[in-house]
Amino acid sequence: MDRKKAQKIYRILQKIYPKATTALIHKDPFQLLVATILSAQCTDVRVNMVTKGLFKKYRDPGDFAQADSKALEDQIKSTGFYKNKAKNIIAASKMIIRQFGGRVPQAMEELVQLPGVARKTANIVLFHGFNKNEGIAVDTHVKRLSGRLHLSGHTYPVKIEKDLMELFPRDEWGLLTNLFIAHGRKVCSARKPSCQECALNKLCPSAKDLYPEVFK
Repeated sequence: MDRKKAQKIYRILQKIYPKATTALIHKDPFQLLVATILSAQCTDVRVNMVTKGLFKKYRDPGDFAQADSKALEDQIKSTGFYKNKAKNIIAASKMIIRQFGGRVPQAMEELVQLPGVARKTANIVLFHGFNKNEGIAVDTHVKRLSGRLHLSGHTYPVKIEKDLMELFPRDEWGLLTNLFIAHGRKVCSARKPSCQECALNKLCPSAKDLYPEVFK
């Protein structure tokens, strides 16, 4: 797909979802970091239910760094993979205090040093926490839409991200993730995409494959 077609997709989605943003409720970059770590293999709705009480008990990196691992595990258990998530959150908090003066770092190369933080999490924190476009967060929705729209032929997130970064200008990277997530949740679902109601159907090769009689 060429950049001109990619821009058509972006403009259409931007018009449909003008308020697209992260669904994770947070007050600062650190809360966003914790919420994003918890969101792995878990819905944003569930994470927000958990962090509502969690952020009242643990208010900053210092609180999490001193947290009892068992107590933290119990509080985040419903998000899944809770033992590993608790371990990473505590370790990341200690590193933030020890190496970054108690503040979430604002550079990709520093963020990915934190336990539990890979490029996807770092991209989300950088964009929504610091308004920085360093890359594109590739979650399940972004991966699915990128494939269906033939924006990328890869399945590995880092390679998908690279393809998208070449198609879209830097100032659109952060918002692109939000637009794809919004569209993936509302229209382009995993099991049964609503191609006939989709505003992108004329630009989407998959719509033509699924409904050849409609989108010739």
